[in-house]
Amino acid sequence: MRRRAVLGTALAGLAAPGLRAQPARVVKFVPQADLAVLDPVWTTATVTRNHGYLVFDTPYATDSTFRTQPQMVQGHSVERDGLEWRLTLRDGLRFHDGEPVRAQDVVPSLQRWGQRDAFGSALMAVTEEISAASDRVVVFRLKKPFPLLPDALGKSGVNMPAIMPERLARTDANTRINEMVGSGPYRFVPGEWRQGALAVYQRFEGYVPRPDGTPSFTAGPKVANFDRVEWHIIPDASTAANALLAGEVDWWERAAADMLPLLRRGRGVTTKVLEPTGALQFLRFNHLHPPFDNPAVRRAILGAIRQTDYMQAAGGTDPALWNDRCGAFTPGTPLASEAGMDVLTGPRDLEKVKRDLATAGYRGERVVMLGVTDVPEIAAICEVAGDMFRRIGMNLDYQTVDWGTAVQRRTSTAPPDRGGWNIHHSGFAGLDMASPAANLAIRGNGAQAWVGWPTSPRLEALRAAWFEAPDLPAQKRICDEMQRQVWQDVPYIPLGLIRRATAYRSNLQDMAENGVMFTGLRRA
Repeated sequence: MRRRAVLGTALAGLAAPGLRAQPARVVKFVPQADLAVLDPVWTTATVTRNHGYLVFDTPYATDSTFRTQPQMVQGHSVERDGLEWRLTLRDGLRFHDGEPVRAQDVVPSLQRWGQRDAFGSALMAVTEEISAASDRVVVFRLKKPFPLLPDALGKSGVNMPAIMPERLARTDANTRINEMVGSGPYRFVPGEWRQGALAVYQRFEGYVPRPDGTPSFTAGPKVANFDRVEWHIIPDASTAANALLAGEVDWWERAAADMLPLLRRGRGVTTKVLEPTGALQFLRFNHLHPPFDNPAVRRAILGAIRQTDYMQAAGGTDPALWNDRCGAFTPGTPLASEAGMDVLTGPRDLEKVKRDLATAGYRGERVVMLGVTDVPEIAAICEVAGDMFRRIGMNLDYQTVDWGTAVQRRTSTAPPDRGGWNIHHSGFAGLDMASPAANLAIRGNGAQAWVGWPTSPRLEALRAAWFEAPDLPAQKRICDEMQRQVWQDVPYIPLGLIRRATAYRSNLQDMAENGVMFTGLRRA
């Protein structure tokens, strides 16, 4: 019923004359999924991260070569042998309500973010105090040196370090913020937001871009060339493809693999891989409830995973768009590891998996798996997983929901028979999974961990050691050991890497590399 309603709304919108005429100052975008959560600190949903970079700004930023650059800060100084950092905000920063951005806003914003983000929590663990020395100066006093401080405050993935007014930033980190007041180049228009159908952003006339640097990914001067950005939620892939071909929308974030041949033949349409590091897909267990509170049960499932099956279902027949040899860290990045990969690449024997499950103590308990209906790649992965779990004899209760519902429901710690869950499938940008710093899925800090809440003292100890490693070879050795520990504790199971193709009208120019950004984008 809900899917029909959402699709009906999208189709009705496409029939409207206003969506057929393309004003030069409006860009119409089809996001990967519904924008169900607005708070980019509270959730790891990539769609909310993309929304966040329209509305909010961050102290530092990441350029297209993954180097950290100042963004909201004018610069910094490091004193007391690395134990004190003084960050000076640049001139001209204002929130959408007209108030100036002050250090007193930055401090609670970063404190709140540090409770939700993997990289942020590492920084906060070594922070004695964050304070506002004046309206423009933020001071970090550290217990020990943390050279990666700018990298943490400029990370470009999910759980972005969004700066918001103090009155909002004081909100408990476990409570979602729905009032969108940022200092970014666009302001959210709440009166036009229709969940499941439309989100609208208006250019913020009070935004002052950096006066120096070159626009590059989230770094450099952020120039808003459109007066209005419209997100049109279109769950049906063929409807989205036809809207793009007809020029009724400008940009389809994640073109479905089976629509790419049609789009490539289309006049005035360009397709390309926007993020070379792709997105690592994975299966996540709920460690709080049977049967996956038992590590032996989780380990048994490793023997049933064939990454190729998942990638062909989700990524199509073009192997250039996926990688089916993925460990705990993003393939092709410096810390990617081959340690223990035979657990996923060795011969698959489902009968042995059944025996291993029985030995581990599985006795046919009902297992609730959240399936997704409106994100094609995750929907395909869920179908493969559902078949696999049935074939190994698990009593599967496959419950399909839209992605927005899944994002909210996966935060529930309730037992599966009271609205909770046992199995969830998701994916993080390759950049987020490339190192222990930002890789949320590898955390083993129990109740403070990302959804699934695994407890692994060994993984936490190795992660802490990684931050202390003196060089890349030492970091690499630690990541090899972390991956071996992943095969023992199984906080998640990698299913492969998808390099998603985006599709857009060819008259859009200067699209940022490495992720969805609307600044710098213009119409030729």
